[in-house]
Amino acid sequence: MRVISFNANGIRSAAKKGFFDWFIAQNADVLCIQETKAQEHQLDALTFHIEGYHRFYFDAEKPGYSGVAIYSKQKPDNIKRGLGWPCADTEGRYIEVQFGNLFIASLYLPSGSSGEHRQVHKFEFMERYQNILSQQINSGSDFIICGDWNIVHKEIDIKNFKSNQQTSGCLPEERAWLDKLLTEMGWVDAFRALNQEANQYSWWSQRANARAKNVGWRIDYQMVTPNLKSKIQQVAIHKDPIFSDHAPVVVDYKF
Repeated sequence: MRVISFNANGIRSAAKKGFFDWFIAQNADVLCIQETKAQEHQLDALTFHIEGYHRFYFDAEKPGYSGVAIYSKQKPDNIKRGLGWPCADTEGRYIEVQFGNLFIASLYLPSGSSGEHRQVHKFEFMERYQNILSQQINSGSDFIICGDWNIVHKEIDIKNFKSNQQTSGCLPEERAWLDKLLTEMGWVDAFRALNQEANQYSWWSQRANARAKNVGWRIDYQMVTPNLKSKIQQVAIHKDPIFSDHAPVVVDYKF
């Protein structure tokens, strides 16, 4: 089972750059998209209706902002949109599909980079979401949480670690929160389960030629419940071709 997570930074923009042609060639089972920046009614063109896939969107109320989506070959047993509080739901930050005992979600965790008030929202989101992650990992079901988590985990996950200690996404308290999920709670970072190499990034600033120089951050993850760790077969971050300031994260699971 191939699962792809991708922050499109505008699904229409990514489509114009050939993303869906690339996606079809991947023969993936599930695609989780973040930051669609569109309302579903704006995506009626054939470009966005991929033959052989069911599609599900959860849009932000604000046009051209945030939004998540899932494409899946198999029709889900159930679809859940939202997490139950305003920042998660009015901004379209979570959608989840169920296939029996397996749940796959597309998550777009808030960024705090635009100002102190957004960082406050981010910390509030993290606090509430931690409770849900605890419930999920203790539920006995299998979960794959794909998405842009907007946090690097360790020094290996960012090019300029020391100079970003006061930058949202690399704050010590943000990394400690992520570490708690992965060490105390038991969630597994699917990419790092197989790949421990440095310089593996999924996002690059669009300034200072950062992508060409590979001055990046790894903030896009597939987090899985512990019993799925042994099912991870192959992982990759597709830096090229370029569809967004983020790169697709591809994981193959043996089911």
